[in-house]
Amino acid sequence: MKKKQEEFLENQDIEIRMVVNAIYEKYGYDFRNYSQAHIKRRILNRFNHSGLKNISEMIHEVLYNPKFVDLILMDLSITVTEMFRDPSFYKAIREEIVPVLQTFPFIKIWHAGCSSGEEVYSMAIILKEEGLYNRTQIYATDFNPVIIKQARDGLYPITRMKEFTMNYQKAGGKGSFSDYYLTHHEQGKLLDSLKKNIVFATHNLVTDSVFAEVNLIVCRNVLIYFNRNLQDKVIRLFMDTLPGGGILCLGSKENLQFSEYNDHFDPFIEKERIYIKKYSV
Repeated sequence: MKKKQEEFLENQDIEIRMVVNAIYEKYGYDFRNYSQAHIKRRILNRFNHSGLKNISEMIHEVLYNPKFVDLILMDLSITVTEMFRDPSFYKAIREEIVPVLQTFPFIKIWHAGCSSGEEVYSMAIILKEEGLYNRTQIYATDFNPVIIKQARDGLYPITRMKEFTMNYQKAGGKGSFSDYYLTHHEQGKLLDSLKKNIVFATHNLVTDSVFAEVNLIVCRNVLIYFNRNLQDKVIRLFMDTLPGGGILCLGSKENLQFSEYNDHFDPFIEKERIYIKKYSV
């Protein structure tokens, strides 16, 4: 019985790898170096909702049904986010990073893996309140064009506005969060004035190269879904994107401690996983 179970799980892992390879070969989206636990969990969830008889049938759907692929891409997109997520991080941005940004004549920020945009708009609000927004360019990127459209629209369920307001206040907000959105058909629509200096674009951290030279990169809670080799590849991409003195912000469960490129960065606000690139190594 145990041997049959082990064989079943082994075959299941092979089928899942075949699905992932089919997505890469057909559409160019490369999930082969994502955390295997994450990939397996998301593929099995899609299979359980698909009505298919076995995972191998998913390969046919991937090859001949683009709408099915869109569903998988949404499954594999990292969409767990909120406005001012981890308020202490945004308080550190306001109190510790803004004074650094104030020394630049023009500020460029890259939100890599921006998902549906909540954290991008959080940054825009801080920059507005600190008088820096008009001399800032924000690049907000994700691999999934559907997610990017959601981010560009800036529409979020009105039921989440109470949660967003609490986060904003804990993050040191200087005004009223309700001033930044309008109610629109049971949704909160963020003001267009927050979007004017944001460029939303598709960019794949796995396959694409340097996006632009920037002063600050925010990539929070994305690397945890990658294996070690892919994490190092992405950190190298960030290293090549930042000049000396550039700032890298990671998620609360991420750090550079075991990265091949750890020596190229110094901790800046270690508790919040904020690093500064050395001028030379």
